[in-house]
Amino acid sequence: MKKILTLSLCFAALAAFMTGCGNNNEKKAAEAAAIAQAEADSLAAVLEQTALEKVAQLPEEPVFDIITTMGTITVKLYSQTPQHRDNFAKLAFSGFYDGLLFHRVINGFMIQGGDPLTKNPANKDKFGTGGPDYTVPAEFVPEYRHKKGALAAARRGDAANPMKASSGSQFYLVQNEQACAALDGEYTVYGETINGLDVIDKIAGVETGPRDLPVQDIRIITIKLSE
Repeated sequence: MKKILTLSLCFAALAAFMTGCGNNNEKKAAEAAAIAQAEADSLAAVLEQTALEKVAQLPEEPVFDIITTMGTITVKLYSQTPQHRDNFAKLAFSGFYDGLLFHRVINGFMIQGGDPLTKNPANKDKFGTGGPDYTVPAEFVPEYRHKKGALAAARRGDAANPMKASSGSQFYLVQNEQACAALDGEYTVYGETINGLDVIDKIAGVETGPRDLPVQDIRIITIKLSE
């Protein structure tokens, strides 16, 4: 009987020890994750501050290179859409666009990118819904039309977005002016392509699958201030 009791106590002590070790490991893992998140948040804050400082030094109509896996598209940002201009520049300077896909490509219409969810293939069913958790107020300027190469902001539909606020990061480039003319005054145009219309055509012409997603990934390598 004493042997059984002793063994039972030993097993109970071992179980308690193992539970304690397990809890301790979980605690350490949680602490490590919290530290890693804090470091990531701190780095993001530094990058954003640096980006804002660079934005403050830009000319009224800065020029950026959208460097993609199919070539470079050079765009000029408009002075009369300052909120969109500064937001695009801030995201570019902070590296937000690096590695993102052109996730919606419609030949004879436009090409669209800027969704951070496209960095992870596991998010495929959600492509087109991501952003930086804020919107940009609409800035409609009559002379800024959806001409070929126009840079414009994507947005949610009117039912959920009656003020037509723009996505915080998603943008599209017009391939066909006639097809996009109906979007004038509905979506904010905040820039134009000054070099690389042929790259827009090349991207627009790729094979696509469900939801207009290119079969082969087309990525934004980076977006940088043009030299």
